[in-house]
Amino acid sequence: MEKLTRKYGLLTAICMVVGTVIGSGVFFKAQNVLTATGGNMPLGIAAWAITGLLMILCSAQFAVMATKYEKVSGVVDYAEATCGKGYGYYLAWFMVNVYYPGMTSVLAWVSARYFGVLFGWSMVGPEVLALAGFFLVASYTMNALSPKLAGKFQVSATVIKLIPIALMAIVGTIVGFANGTLTSNFTTVVGEAVGGTASSGLFAAVVATVFAYEGWIVATSINAELKNPKRNLPLALVIGAFIVVIAYIMYYIGVAGGASNAVLIAEGATTAFSNIFGGIGGTILNICIVISCLGTLNGLMVGATRGMYAIAARGEGPSPRMFRQIDKATNMTTNSSVWGLFVCGAWLLYFYGANLTDGGWFGLFNFDSSELPIVTIYAMYIPMFIAWMKKEKELGVFKRFVLPMLSLIACLFMVFAAVYAHGITPFLAARENGTFSFPVLFYLIIFAVIMIFGFIFRKRGNKTAEVEIEKDAE
Repeated sequence: MEKLTRKYGLLTAICMVVGTVIGSGVFFKAQNVLTATGGNMPLGIAAWAITGLLMILCSAQFAVMATKYEKVSGVVDYAEATCGKGYGYYLAWFMVNVYYPGMTSVLAWVSARYFGVLFGWSMVGPEVLALAGFFLVASYTMNALSPKLAGKFQVSATVIKLIPIALMAIVGTIVGFANGTLTSNFTTVVGEAVGGTASSGLFAAVVATVFAYEGWIVATSINAELKNPKRNLPLALVIGAFIVVIAYIMYYIGVAGGASNAVLIAEGATTAFSNIFGGIGGTILNICIVISCLGTLNGLMVGATRGMYAIAARGEGPSPRMFRQIDKATNMTTNSSVWGLFVCGAWLLYFYGANLTDGGWFGLFNFDSSELPIVTIYAMYIPMFIAWMKKEKELGVFKRFVLPMLSLIACLFMVFAAVYAHGITPFLAARENGTFSFPVLFYLIIFAVIMIFGFIFRKRGNKTAEVEIEKDAE
């Protein structure tokens, strides 16, 4: 039976973390943070730093786990080792059928949306939807036919997307200090923070940044294809997390050097680019955003195409023999990739119908499929951290208790932030209009239905897995 080869190095793994986290969010969340804080720059920097710290804590905990556990698919391995085979299976089932495809499909649309801006297309028009489908298929094709090329593209896209961030961070800061804009922005508050107080504004800003930091866990999906994974994966998680946090904070400061806070709140970061780099600054920014989004799309597709393989390699799920097949020519999980593309396509159709049409196609079941899975993914990390503290008795106090406890708190906050942003606020607005809207509740219903199917297929898979494994060995 064919096995996945160790074809990726540390650089690719770091670029998986950086390239998957940094997408379009960094370019437009600065405006959201400024709005939430009323233009209070120090408060905005604190928001980026706090959320970044939460990501660093979780990535550091998984980095420690990566030094002990290694099997097929990173986070699934950790779930299995800490909470048992069944828990590992359900986490993998959720990730392959909800988490990966939900975010991947939206990134295909976001990539197409920013590409369409260059040509004046409507973001809800047929051109953007068709291009989103093409980007989805193109990313799948590259990963399915040439995983090495996909790895090189990930490295290239990460480098390219960091160029405008670095330029704005450096040039924007220098220009801002030279003309006094940056000093003025740091010392002047232009409006009232959300909620009327600094603390409420800080919380709103932190919630706004949460989703810009999501996606780093995808790097663990290439565990079986990573050279020296017990060394390289932990390094990639920690180094990549720090690069992202530093890039976000420095970019935020650089943008503040390109325009006043009042202008940035009203018009966004494009104005800062235009002021510093001339009339073509906004166009260059959009091109960089497209490349940035495509890099993130590729990173997410890496996880989506390997999801069913992670399940089948354990002899579980529907038709384990079929989904653990590896192509001899490309060393790629071919059938698992096909399933990944299919589910991504289904979620793209859902996202369009639920979020980009008048009133939505699904009534009460309209929700944001790119952000709400955070409610469940971070909740599913919590039992792993608790089990780690119970089992790893040979470790010191910091690695056994302090780090996982801090990571657990970070997960609880991530869940709360997602519920707050998508559940409480929409409900209050809807209630004023005499209607009801509970996005989180109806997302959780869909989640439960998908997990029930996972339960059914696990039972079925367990009955046939031993027979199929014996056939493969013949």
